[in-house]
Amino acid sequence: MSDVTVVTEGITACVKWVDLRPEVDSLTGHVHHDERHFGFSAADGSAVGVALQLGSAWDVPVTVVCAAPVGAESALREVAARRIDRVVRIDLDPSAAPATVAAALALHISGSVVVCGDHSLDRGSGSVPAFLAHHLGVAQALGLSEVGLSVVEARAGDPGARRLTALRRLGGGRKERLDITAPAVISVEAGVGHLPRAALAAVLAARTTVIEVHAAHHAAAAPTTTTTGVVGPYRPRPRALPAPAATAAFDRVLELTGALVERTPPQRLDLDPEAAATAILEAVRAWTSTG
Repeated sequence: MSDVTVVTEGITACVKWVDLRPEVDSLTGHVHHDERHFGFSAADGSAVGVALQLGSAWDVPVTVVCAAPVGAESALREVAARRIDRVVRIDLDPSAAPATVAAALALHISGSVVVCGDHSLDRGSGSVPAFLAHHLGVAQALGLSEVGLSVVEARAGDPGARRLTALRRLGGGRKERLDITAPAVISVEAGVGHLPRAALAAVLAARTTVIEVHAAHHAAAAPTTTTTGVVGPYRPRPRALPAPAATAAFDRVLELTGALVERTPPQRLDLDPEAAATAILEAVRAWTSTG
């Protein structure tokens, strides 16, 4: 990793140029691509939005990096119209393996925080951010559903200790709260960051924006070590539930199972839409009034 350098200032958003509307032959299953339908996914748009928010809050430049052929430059100019300071295109086939894409991207990262979409529309593996963190040798926080500035950082205003707070989804409807210190690679879900609308003057000016183009030279593979151990399925930490109040064993079982709790029996109603909506509202009122 000696040939990979992470600049301590700035935010980088990594986006992927993909076919947003691929056509699949119903007979052969062959996928047809048309560059007129190519663009950036909602998750990648969210990544650019988060990068712009962080860049504005920390007063640092924002860079957008994309590994794609020359056809992606039109879409990159549209992104550049959103007050992007630097746009970099790495000349690489978009169908390249995630590890190859991450190795090429890592050579041109210029920021203490790298923001990616949580998955792409072609493969959907979401593995490029993890490979990026590996090549850059920084922390990773992937699949975030919420990103905000740390209260400590906002009060201190110390540019040398940039920190973020985030929420990440876990199994079973649970969430994990994270405290992230830069440098780091994060990936966000669609809708986390708002991509602002570009002004007409910015769109016109973006037509002449200089896009840096680099050949796809791969980073040297980092040495790896192999560890052995027992691997099992991932299980989220259990939730803490209150113990039953009853003392007798039978009463405790009844309380835990809710066997004697009065419930509204299920019903099947054949109603028109207006009457069905009224019936649903009445049922909800009845449930909420009984506690």
